[in-house]
Amino acid sequence: MTGPGTRLNGISGAAALVGAAALVVSAATAAPAAAATATARATASEGGSATPGPGADPAPPALVDGIREQAPAARTAADAARAHLAARKDRYRIADPGRDLRPAGTLTSGGRETVRLQQTHHGVPVLGGQYLVRMERHDGHRIVTGTSGRYFTGLRTGTTAGIDDTLAVERAVDAVRRDLAARDFTAGPDGEDADTALTGTAHGLVVIPNGTGVLTRHITVRGTGPAGGEPVLREVYIDARAGYPVLQYSGIRTFAAPATAPGHAAPAALTGAPAPDGTAGSGVRLDGTTVPLAVTHDDTRDAYVLRDRTRIQDDAGHVLATWDAGGHWASDLSGAWPDDLREVASPTPEFGSEATRSGAVDAHWAAGQVYDYYRAKFGRDSLDGHGMTVDSVVGATDYGQPYVNAFWDGRKMVYGSGDDEYRPLSAALDVVGHEMTHAVVSASADLVYAGQSGAMNEAIADYFGNAIEADARGLPMDDPGSGLVGETLCRTKGPRDCAFRDLNDGRTTAGSFLGVGFGTDNGGVHLNSTVFAGALWDIREEIGPELADAVVYKALTEYLTPLDGFTRGRDAVLAAAKQLGAGGRVLTAVRKAFTAHGIVPHWEKALGIDSDVLLTRVNTYDSHLGAGGGWWAAARSNESGSEPYSVWAGRTDGKGQLKLMSPNDGRYHVNPATDGTTVVWQAHGPTGVDILARPLAGGPVRTLWHGRGTGTALGVDGDTVTFAYYNHGGRAGVAYLSLKDPANLVTIGGGTYHRATSPAVSHGRIVYQDRRRVRAVYESTTRLIDVATGAETVLQKAGPEVSLGPTALTAQHVYWLLDAVGQNGTTTLRRAALDGSDVTDLSPETGPGALNVSEVTAGADAVTMVARTPGGELSNAALPKLWQFTPERAGDGTRRARVSCNRGEQLSAAAADGTRVVWLDATTGTGEVVTRARPSGTCA
Repeated sequence: MTGPGTRLNGISGAAALVGAAALVVSAATAAPAAAATATARATASEGGSATPGPGADPAPPALVDGIREQAPAARTAADAARAHLAARKDRYRIADPGRDLRPAGTLTSGGRETVRLQQTHHGVPVLGGQYLVRMERHDGHRIVTGTSGRYFTGLRTGTTAGIDDTLAVERAVDAVRRDLAARDFTAGPDGEDADTALTGTAHGLVVIPNGTGVLTRHITVRGTGPAGGEPVLREVYIDARAGYPVLQYSGIRTFAAPATAPGHAAPAALTGAPAPDGTAGSGVRLDGTTVPLAVTHDDTRDAYVLRDRTRIQDDAGHVLATWDAGGHWASDLSGAWPDDLREVASPTPEFGSEATRSGAVDAHWAAGQVYDYYRAKFGRDSLDGHGMTVDSVVGATDYGQPYVNAFWDGRKMVYGSGDDEYRPLSAALDVVGHEMTHAVVSASADLVYAGQSGAMNEAIADYFGNAIEADARGLPMDDPGSGLVGETLCRTKGPRDCAFRDLNDGRTTAGSFLGVGFGTDNGGVHLNSTVFAGALWDIREEIGPELADAVVYKALTEYLTPLDGFTRGRDAVLAAAKQLGAGGRVLTAVRKAFTAHGIVPHWEKALGIDSDVLLTRVNTYDSHLGAGGGWWAAARSNESGSEPYSVWAGRTDGKGQLKLMSPNDGRYHVNPATDGTTVVWQAHGPTGVDILARPLAGGPVRTLWHGRGTGTALGVDGDTVTFAYYNHGGRAGVAYLSLKDPANLVTIGGGTYHRATSPAVSHGRIVYQDRRRVRAVYESTTRLIDVATGAETVLQKAGPEVSLGPTALTAQHVYWLLDAVGQNGTTTLRRAALDGSDVTDLSPETGPGALNVSEVTAGADAVTMVARTPGGELSNAALPKLWQFTPERAGDGTRRARVSCNRGEQLSAAAADGTRVVWLDATTGTGEVVTRARPSGTCA
């Protein structure tokens, strides 16, 4: 079951934040060095400097505990914390805490204070840079008991931007539009622009802590996806000098797929003059039980509304409120508050069947249960700890169709309508607890919702959601169903068949970790969450709910920081257990649980591959590979990922030295292609995009074309270069030119009523997809151009319901993708002779073995496709894999072989000589250029 933000996208940043700590696996591999003093134990950070290289500044200790040191007298807890760090520079190695660490919130519990300090670099916030100081108050004095966190040393980047917010927003919107458009093959008439409206909001400069740092502009892009109408809420980071997107991930915390402001005031629609203590009401949950509800009489509507004024006492305007989506789609509600939303209402305090069917009764009752759990267990006042209003919206649909999902969008919970099998998502207390815990996470550790930190975000949401439900239902921890998540949602299926996840399956370990890019499940936030959540649930079974919940909550609120991964998560839980006075038996149980799930130091090194590595740690976002004539070409950053990308080329057999093709000029050089003689690529800078070329034998870099923007498709064959481009608003076109005479340029599409996409070039011919308006009707065709004569052959005419996609071309055949049956999750790989005859569907869209094919590449001896196995569940089998047809297998379209059995995502395939394929592999969590000379066959 998928949700917002799930998509294939090149390597899509599988290593975009390499070392910026645990958004990728590699950040967790920093060797733990111990530094002990008489009063403190300090463990090295998991990449304390993003990816520290030789001579890097020593990082502050990731964890100091076992101390009791009086803090300098200060007016506030934050001032005392910074003064403590400043007084012990020899231990903490933070040059100027008063300048470089800003207060980011203080958690107060009894006499304890935990201060979060946000790192800045010359006044610019550093993504994930947080350091925590824990103190106790006694007799008017503060005693420091420990510190932990991430402070990235070695940052050297300047903080003067080369682009302004306006251009950054434009580039971010373009990047999201390209990202979303890749889900749907259609080139699209201009009328579709209205359906893909996206807007961007600038949040200022942010330093991404890769190596010496990358200065970026942080943009939030909101809108609706073009293919399925899914809600879009993307966090995009644009290089502030070159204008290139270096990181993009979804900000929507979904339940089924795969920062809240303190003191959030009630929306304007909250009206009326209720009694201060609210009114006692009731309603019937979807399971048939009658439950009490705290409601309020709204005088302006002369009705009772689901507005609980009894729980939050600090501010009369802060409430728990439940709202009716009122026919709004999930995409309307993501990151937005429609003006016509109204609280669920009833003429009497007893809410009737309509409120039951929509899930409103369940949502309102469950919100109160979750609030009470955090208040009673931990003294937490609402989700942010400061009495914020809790808003729940029920009845969201998917373009009017059933929506089986739920999400937290940074402000509110949104629950889907459900369908014939699944009840409204608010019907499960663990789902409500899960979504509300996302808000707790946002207001505390704020674990970035991508990669390992995002998987821990999901894991903690699952843990507390399940813990709340287990306690409410009185489920003992040895109950086989205690670890099931969402098991009560189904109308006909049994709990185990209904459950979305099982935290107690005993099988999910780090060995089953799936390396994926940020375009797929936000880097595996759901795919890999049960690795960590399973360990937490085992801890709850071993040491008991009361202590386990306290340990996990303390780890979340007092130890974890935004970019922490699994290894640091383990360290945080152990440290929290020690701080709570847990004895040896408990600490042994905690270690045992993590070890059983494979979360041990250097666990990533056990993730093996069956392919040959040509280039490791490519550290790029959204760049494709090229291959031809015995050579490959790829974009790569430096070891830490802090430098703009460069294009490198090498031999596909792995022999010889790599060749640097692009200049080091501050631009991002990406999406290379080669025919074994010439390498062409794109260079992205603040003024637009250039198509550049250079011979493999050496020589000057030549500029072939300059424009506003390009797609990823780019090819070279002898004297001919072809590429995809787009004008403002995403109006797509195809161009081709002569290497000898670049002014000899031909453009196709790019206009209001004429689009062209997906070009490929070989043997003097170009194939592309064309969509144009002909007598008020849009016509889609697959076309082949003879470059020498300009003659065109129409290979395919598609009906209005058919979408046409990526192409490939050889001396004998044309290959292309099409989707003729919308929303069925599969596509066709079609082959034809150059004259359009002998049309064969190698991988049909329907029937046994149908796949969702997203990319195609072809050579003289084989055609290779990147495809996923269709299905609702996110799993290794459903990730993009390489499949190959060789001549003896391609006759009837039913025989094919897997190129590689690697786990994780396989993308950006490029056909080389014979049956050899080069691709980007994410198995180990870092993007690697790998190759195989022949298919591996059938994978278990």
